[in-house]
Amino acid sequence: MSENYLNTTTPIYEDEIKHLKNRIFPNISLPNQEGNLLCLHRSDTFRMILYFFPKTGRPDKPLPDNWNNISDAKGCTLQNCLFRDRYDEIISLNAVPIGISTQSIDDNKEMTMRLSVPFDVLSDEKLELKTILKLPIFSINKESYLKRITIIVEKNIIKKVFYPIFSINKHVEEILKWLQENQDF
Repeated sequence: MSENYLNTTTPIYEDEIKHLKNRIFPNISLPNQEGNLLCLHRSDTFRMILYFFPKTGRPDKPLPDNWNNISDAKGCTLQNCLFRDRYDEIISLNAVPIGISTQSIDDNKEMTMRLSVPFDVLSDEKLELKTILKLPIFSINKESYLKRITIIVEKNIIKKVFYPIFSINKHVEEILKWLQENQDF
């Protein structure tokens, strides 16, 4: 496969994630929205679509100051809804979406219930996976947030990295296209 593993060829971004391609995924488990640990080091036949997002808002809590003016911050609820809306198509391509943010288990539970998200959303609140994979972040008021990035893992190997993600609306389409074109690994 001669396709570049990035959805863009912008060198400044490539340096942030070039260490991820073909890397063995670490043996790590993170809690889902129910507080149950989900092991991400798997040799299943399905591919994991790990999409990282900074933070979804809650109706009962304010977002950090100027949140919607920060590049990579706005649009996380939309991103989760797009994965939810295309869930059946993703599953039909032998893949499963898994959301990951630095939000708490309780915040993830509130969001998945409110938005009827049918798959796991994990909490990397302690930045364990971020640290191991050296994922890009940004900070506001001494709080760290994951930048929007999607990693496709097959049999514990990182096969594809989407970063940066410029269009949330087009992103799930890019993933579906890649899954269709790469069914025979």
